[in-house]
Amino acid sequence: MDFKRTLLAAALPLAFSLSSAAHALEIKFADIHPAGYPTVVAEEQLGKTLVADSDGKLTFKMFAGGVLGSEKEVIEQAQVGAIQMARVSLGIVGPVVPDVNVFNMPFVFRDQAHMRKVIDGDVGDAILDKITNSEFNLVALAWMDGGTRNIYSKKPVRNLADLKGMKIRVQGNPMFIETINAMGGNGIAMDTGEIFSALQTGVIDGAENNPPTLLEHNHYQNAKYYSLTGHLILPEPIVMSKITWNKLTPEQQELVKKTAKAAQAHERTLWDAKSASSEEKLKAAGVEFITVDRKPFYEATASIREKYGAPYADLIKRIEAVQ
Repeated sequence: MDFKRTLLAAALPLAFSLSSAAHALEIKFADIHPAGYPTVVAEEQLGKTLVADSDGKLTFKMFAGGVLGSEKEVIEQAQVGAIQMARVSLGIVGPVVPDVNVFNMPFVFRDQAHMRKVIDGDVGDAILDKITNSEFNLVALAWMDGGTRNIYSKKPVRNLADLKGMKIRVQGNPMFIETINAMGGNGIAMDTGEIFSALQTGVIDGAENNPPTLLEHNHYQNAKYYSLTGHLILPEPIVMSKITWNKLTPEQQELVKKTAKAAQAHERTLWDAKSASSEEKLKAAGVEFITVDRKPFYEATASIREKYGAPYADLIKRIEAVQ
């Protein structure tokens, strides 16, 4: 009898720890960027905070480098609760939540500092709410800085005329294709993974992105000119599956919100350091950074803002009013 009781007493702590582990909610976080990238580093810190501040009731696992699929596949998995959190590009959200397209319009932000003021304020929060309250089945929590997109090419683009007829890769969003076309180029949608060989073989003459991407993907080996058009400055939301969100206690929901906003600030510091070091490395590798007069590029894309901006006239006014 005593022997049985001793066994039972020994088994109790184990049973207790197993049951609390079973009740812990695992947060799987997906990002297509590689380990060490500013968004991923900030997201890993977010995970550590969630685990520590939830007393282990939340556990966290980071899946960087696109191992869980493309952004489109990741969103689909998050919508059914197979992935709990992700950082996604607005191009993917636009078809479902049209209001986010206001951020996708060319030159809607004056510069990076303006964009950051907007996402830190009422407009940024309003658009997060629009995503959350849509039928997207995701809760939008915070913004990551996705950098400023500029044109890089095999031949220098010093003015609008130089871009004429150039085949420039863009993300697969009609507005991005039309933006390049309006500036006189020929916008071509293509997956990120295809750009390197397309530049090499001359299928495209250039692409557009931020300095870390130009460096990390080795596109600078075939595109030595980087023209600072700043036509797109794209913030990217951190989202959580609504299925997961609804499993959290009100305290845990508050914790997730607060931790995501902290990640927004953290990633910004990391991004600025990464951008500066990428720029140095690119220049050392022989890439020429070209300062262009942005006014003609801005004026050339007026038709895009007119065509796509009408539904967001009020939002655009609010963005312009941010000083």
